[in-house]
Amino acid sequence: MRSNDDDTLPLQPPIRLPDAATLASAVRAAPLAGELKALLDPPDDPQPQHGDEQGHEQGHERAGDARVLEAWARVCRTRLAADERLLLELIRMFLSREPVAGRVPQALTDLGLVRQAEPYTLSWLGLWVARLIIAETAGQEIPVMGTLAGADAATLLHGLRSYPEAERSEELAGWLAGRDRERAAAEIAGALAGVSPLSRAVGVDLLESGLGEEGRRALRGLLEEPRLGAVVAARTGREERPPTPDEIAWVLVDMAAALLEFGGGEAGEVIDSIAMGMDAEEQAGTIAILAFGDHPWTGRVLRVVIDHHPDERVTAAARKALRRLRGLADIRT
Repeated sequence: MRSNDDDTLPLQPPIRLPDAATLASAVRAAPLAGELKALLDPPDDPQPQHGDEQGHEQGHERAGDARVLEAWARVCRTRLAADERLLLELIRMFLSREPVAGRVPQALTDLGLVRQAEPYTLSWLGLWVARLIIAETAGQEIPVMGTLAGADAATLLHGLRSYPEAERSEELAGWLAGRDRERAAAEIAGALAGVSPLSRAVGVDLLESGLGEEGRRALRGLLEEPRLGAVVAARTGREERPPTPDEIAWVLVDMAAALLEFGGGEAGEVIDSIAMGMDAEEQAGTIAILAFGDHPWTGRVLRVVIDHHPDERVTAAARKALRRLRGLADIRT
């Protein structure tokens, strides 16, 4: 995902949505649902014969739920694209997840996206449409509660990155249902090396505190793994497994990258995670070694340091490290 731009949309917490049939029923009940007729009727659809109007209308009611939702998504995209004020209000309501004081634009209510009585909040349909639009415009797939039960471990960890603690526990319980706990822990442990930094942090936390002794046993089995074992030790406070000299840079970048991956422009947190209480001269020395860690997020972490660190000695070291990183990349290719 995109990382260190100040305007990056932070990872959004999951939403709850009903099934497609319930959403489609909400579409059919929306004040502007009449617009579905033109979308669901093919252009050459014959007009109903006298006395057959009722059956024709029932046909629209029976239109497949997926077809109805696809058509309504087109209606909403068209209306929102034509009025940026509506689009911004929809996204604002989605991001805040709070009731709106006072009236909301009537068009959002007519589309069924906002509840028709106080408190004015997004309806299920509004959450569904806002999720679609954010995925299309920001590239972020906001998770839906309950949809990860059948996922593999890597997909589970990716999906759980933005979950608050209670929702994460609920989603994990659904994923564990019907699975042997020891095999589940082994599956998560086996996925850690290949996932993103934040997904890896989530996985370590699940194994440490969410899967009991089976999870902690799986973590202990990873400690001797190069790089990954050092990250596990750093995140779980296992001082008996310090990083080797050639692992230090990789661990520092991985820890900083997990913060960066969450988004939202929290550059200060990224810088603090690398600084670890060191003075500027010590930080500059640490930054200088990051290029040798061969971590895929090294360049992005160095860009944050260059753009946001307040001390010129550290930013100079970061610029030098970035040049070295690019030179090493050229050699490797």
